[in-house]
Amino acid sequence: MSLLTPDPGLLFWMLLSFGIVFFVLAKFGFPIIVKMVDERKAYIDNALESAKQANERIEGIKEEGDRILKEALDERVRILREANETRTKMISDAKEQAHVEAGKIIEDAKGNILKEKELAMHEAQKQIAALSIDIAEKVLRKNLDNRSAQMDLVNKLISETQN
Repeated sequence: MSLLTPDPGLLFWMLLSFGIVFFVLAKFGFPIIVKMVDERKAYIDNALESAKQANERIEGIKEEGDRILKEALDERVRILREANETRTKMISDAKEQAHVEAGKIIEDAKGNILKEKELAMHEAQKQIAALSIDIAEKVLRKNLDNRSAQMDLVNKLISETQN
């Protein structure tokens, strides 16, 4: 028997055993393998489809988040603008109220000053009148030390009152 040429009986039995194994595999093994490969392919296709849908949802969520962030920033700007306007209005109102109150205080002070001035003038007039009377009394006493000067003054006053 030569190494390169097989014996015809061996060749027959090898072909027969190969055919039986092939038939058994074709009948029972290959359908199961093909079924498992198809199931795996379907699972992979479903996973890819789910991943694609998840990516689309993530994009939608990202766009929604960007939109919400933009709205929040716009709202923040609006709130800050309103707060600034309110602050400016409150400051101007406070200044106006301070000016009004300052005017009232100044008017009250002017009124008080005028009242005090009138009181002081009145008091000064009283003191001047009292001093004038005191001075006149002292002058009259000095001039009327003798009896004849007193009688002359009394007569003079009587004549002035009758006229």
